[in-house]
Amino acid sequence: MPDYCPGAANLRTPTLSIKKCPQCGEEVELFSNDLSVKCSGCGFVVYNDLESCIQWCRHAKECVGEETYDKLMNKKSIPDTKNKK
Repeated sequence: MPDYCPGAANLRTPTLSIKKCPQCGEEVELFSNDLSVKCSGCGFVVYNDLESCIQWCRHAKECVGEETYDKLMNKKSIPDTKNKK
């Protein structure tokens, strides 16, 4: 494994993106290693469109660390809120 993995760069050193809340239009700050964040305007949960090498790389857990790996791999357990009223 190389000393530096470019696929994990945004997980080791998170980057910030600004998204618009689909409910109220408020700007929401979302870091690249966040799974989701609540909108401060209306409380709507905005999810990160996170896809990275951790889904397929056999060295992912040792590369990004066990805590980050577990957090990101458990994103599949995020509850489906699309059909809830």
